[in-house]
Amino acid sequence: MFPIPKRVFLTGGVGVHRHQLTAFEYALRDADIEQQNLVTVSSILPPGCRMIGRKAGVKTLSPGEITFCVMARAETNEPGRRINASIGFARPVDQKMYGYISEHHGYGMTRKQSGDYAEDLAATMLASTLGIEFDADAAWNERKRVYEHSRLIIDSLSKTAAAEGDAQGRWTCAVAVAVFRFD
Repeated sequence: MFPIPKRVFLTGGVGVHRHQLTAFEYALRDADIEQQNLVTVSSILPPGCRMIGRKAGVKTLSPGEITFCVMARAETNEPGRRINASIGFARPVDQKMYGYISEHHGYGMTRKQSGDYAEDLAATMLASTLGIEFDADAAWNERKRVYEHSRLIIDSLSKTAAAEGDAQGRWTCAVAVAVFRFD
């Protein structure tokens, strides 16, 4: 049985290169997690898992370490094509309850649209788990107010990496990542 993560941090980056894999490597470098053996997992925030800052989180990493994360990744080699990768995050007030991390990656959205969408996904999944009544068709900012007034969700946020495809047609990669720490 694997231990349960105690901390998590959010990071993101963008990379550009003529090779797709190298663009991904450069995005990981920009995110400061290129030396990890990343294992992607689904999107449950463990009970009591604390959010820490990127700098503090990166300091805990060791090169070659198996590192569990939730990752959003988008790539293009089309000049000017807008790409986005976002992680949404929602924590309940009750620290004994689990929260949600969502990943969203796609094309055409602005950084803000993508971040709001990912945050909405995570908060809506948590709200439905907590039994908060809401109108699923309402706009995100309306639902967010309902969630905040419920006093059951402590916070929600997002981390987004966004870019436009390189003008010369080189591969452009964007990653947003929630990195789990066990220490």
